[in-house]
Amino acid sequence: MFISFEGIDFCGKSTQVELLKNYLIKNKKKVEIIREPGGTEISEEVRNLLLDRKHNKMFTETEIFLFSASRSQLVREKIRHYLSENIYVISDRFHDSTTAYQGFGRGIPLASVEHINSLAVGDTIPDITFFIDITVEESEKRKTIIGETKLDRIEISDREFFNRVRDGYLYLAKKEKRFRTLDGTESESEIHKRIVKELDALEKRSCYDF
Repeated sequence: MFISFEGIDFCGKSTQVELLKNYLIKNKKKVEIIREPGGTEISEEVRNLLLDRKHNKMFTETEIFLFSASRSQLVREKIRHYLSENIYVISDRFHDSTTAYQGFGRGIPLASVEHINSLAVGDTIPDITFFIDITVEESEKRKTIIGETKLDRIEISDREFFNRVRDGYLYLAKKEKRFRTLDGTESESEIHKRIVKELDALEKRSCYDF
């Protein structure tokens, strides 16, 4: 199964990825964790370009192609292989981030974003996507704990940008049946319980359909 986690920065994705990984391993599942951008030698090099704050003159078009190039490599080098081996793949972000961040956030036409996403991932789409939703104000509160100097090029974007990104995720949550929206202000354990419940329900349906 291919599982992705989405949300604006500091929503708690990484924590839930780790909790789900541990849960699946305890249940005798083979699991691989991947992150976006990154996950392969080439993709990690692209990640460094994308997130380094010194590249503050990067154009929007350059940004979307770099994110998609990293993802394309990851899909073909690792994700498809893992899935063919019946391994659970958990991705900290995937192509929905491009729709939210570069489409809604940066203003690239959605038709162009959809075309680029399709070229990058083909038919390798998550079976289920957990969208951990928090307000931009909540994200900013959590950001102050991290400290400004530790933020990357995307994370230092302004409030208006992140409001548009969140709008993008809310749009996707209504549009895509695979999306499950979770309240990111709930406790870590409660969010994890909800994720496990949704995943178990999906697996049962899949077995029944088979």
